[in-house]
Amino acid sequence: MNVKITVTYDGTDFCGWQIQPNGRSVQQILEEAVEKVTGEKVKITGSGRTDSGVHAMGQTASFRLEKNFPVERLYLALNAFLPPDVKVVASETAPDNFNACRSAKKKTYIYRFYKSKAELPLLERYAYRINPDVNTDKMREVAEVYKGEHDFKCFKASGSSALTTVRTIYDINIKENGIETTLSVTGNGFLYNMVRILAGTLLKAAEGKFGVDDALSSLSTGKRELCGTTLPAKGLCLYSVEYD
Repeated sequence: MNVKITVTYDGTDFCGWQIQPNGRSVQQILEEAVEKVTGEKVKITGSGRTDSGVHAMGQTASFRLEKNFPVERLYLALNAFLPPDVKVVASETAPDNFNACRSAKKKTYIYRFYKSKAELPLLERYAYRINPDVNTDKMREVAEVYKGEHDFKCFKASGSSALTTVRTIYDINIKENGIETTLSVTGNGFLYNMVRILAGTLLKAAEGKFGVDDALSSLSTGKRELCGTTLPAKGLCLYSVEYD
């Protein structure tokens, strides 16, 4: 039986999705819960490996069970054994050839900012503070350059093991609600730290330090140093994963 689950978690106290020798991972917590509920040891495959401190609203994962189980109610049983910072919000039977990672077609990440001259405790845990005077219209102008299929070598972080840096960004949206600004990015896949680097680059544009010509140059040369800094993980959230 192939099972698909949708997971949400606060990544603050996790070392990331993937099991680590000396860290608390989302994958390990979930696998332990599945064993307690079903009596089976499983290996759970996530749609992607979120890094330490990154959150998820709609992370998807899949695994196989040897025995039949009322899968539609599995999420309720799992949540009884899961800590407050990770919960399963849906569970369903998936086709035999479904793999949460390889079958994914689109992923959407959001990066949250808030405008304030002082840290606000109720936002600081999940968003990155920026100067109230930044120009988000400049963000939108530069974001247009990065839409479509490109070689995103300029967004390749050190330590990335990607064999190719060509990716497609289907959409980039920047929305404002009071002091909060949300950057939403949908693509067919992302390089290691790519969205956090894109967020840092668009913030650089909002500060008047990076323009459309700079964005075009970053793509044509592939130079990482032309782009912005890698913003902190706390502002990033895997929002959703889409399949056929």
